[in-house]
Amino acid sequence: MQHDRPPAVSETPLGAAVMARLADLARFSADPDGLTRLYLTPAHAGAARQVAAWMEEAGMEVRLDAAATVVGRYEAAAPGAPTLLIGSHIDTVRDAGRYDGNLGVVVGIAAVQALHEAGERLPFAVEVLAFGDEEGVRFPVTLTGSRALAGLVRPDFLDARDGDGITLAQALRDFGGDPDGLPGLARDPASVLGYLEVHIEQGPVLEAEDLPVGVVTAISGASRLVVTVEGRAGHAGTVPMALRRDALAAAAEMVLAIEAEATATPDLVATVGRIEVPRGAVNVIPALTRFSLDLRSPSDAVRHAALARLHAAFARIAERRGVAVGAASSYDEPAASCALAFRDALAEGIARLGLRPLSLPSGAGHDGLALAGLCPIGMVFVRCAGGLSHSPAESAGEADVDVATRLLVDVLRHLRPETLRPESPRT
Repeated sequence: MQHDRPPAVSETPLGAAVMARLADLARFSADPDGLTRLYLTPAHAGAARQVAAWMEEAGMEVRLDAAATVVGRYEAAAPGAPTLLIGSHIDTVRDAGRYDGNLGVVVGIAAVQALHEAGERLPFAVEVLAFGDEEGVRFPVTLTGSRALAGLVRPDFLDARDGDGITLAQALRDFGGDPDGLPGLARDPASVLGYLEVHIEQGPVLEAEDLPVGVVTAISGASRLVVTVEGRAGHAGTVPMALRRDALAAAAEMVLAIEAEATATPDLVATVGRIEVPRGAVNVIPALTRFSLDLRSPSDAVRHAALARLHAAFARIAERRGVAVGAASSYDEPAASCALAFRDALAEGIARLGLRPLSLPSGAGHDGLALAGLCPIGMVFVRCAGGLSHSPAESAGEADVDVATRLLVDVLRHLRPETLRPESPRT
């Protein structure tokens, strides 16, 4: 039935059922002592079958698309209506937690099931998507399923090989997908209302604010570089300090410059996660040092300006210390703004639950980065203990998961398709 006026948010607890399914899903793992579920592996296949069964139970028509995304469709009240996409991913990192990605898929299924059991149809169709390649652990490509929907999968993706030399194309065939069918997955933007995802925060803000959920403003863009510093080797005991061209000391000063830049710049974070001294020895002045740089911001303008200042700082440090410096970009992904209509709808839903709406950016990447090229996107963050993620210690509370699930049901009931007008999704 179609409601003239959306009903009040159900007080029926939904969190316990979601938590039970998350625990059940965690048994599909390549690691008997932890959770490891990589794209197109037997563990992924088992999880996909289980998710498909839950989708069918929730009243959806289910299929596996060419990119091995599990798609559950809940039809609209009237034919020809646009489709709202809801979902996340069911692949994991190695030795993972059970909430990252999986939470959004299971909450999406639970929300549709609540509508189905109430006999409700919406003025738009809903598709719950369980992507399989958000983490990019097995192959040196990522977001394959969501990029395919946005028409952004490059042909060379299929040539990517895993550690055993298996190509993505072969792995898709073995799984039951269709590498030749990836271009055909591209959706017509006119048929898609938007994409909405529930995800653990993977950070400490909601916990610090004592709030169960928050509204995401944007998914941060990221730049990743490898910086190489070349100096001159010398004997550790015979070269005076003033005459040294120490590549590692210069790199250390650059790392501190990175920290200072990020600390002084609002909406910017920077991380040097790896540093190495090839052929280093305890009694030799380092001649060569390499370090990584990961720079993120919800504003591309902020990120690009900071990167330009850092390049200039590196050059000044190198000149003063008599070393050479170079930087090679290994990754650059624009930020994606969440649609104002989604942000407003989520904030209103949170207020209806009697909670304080809080807006915050996502510093981590998500499938929405790809789908922002197709349609408006929105995200809900759920509090996670200690802000920990990508770890067995990853944890979310049942009460918070219940709030997130009831919020999604409520937003689906209140969402007006006409508010989601096409807009520029990139910052």
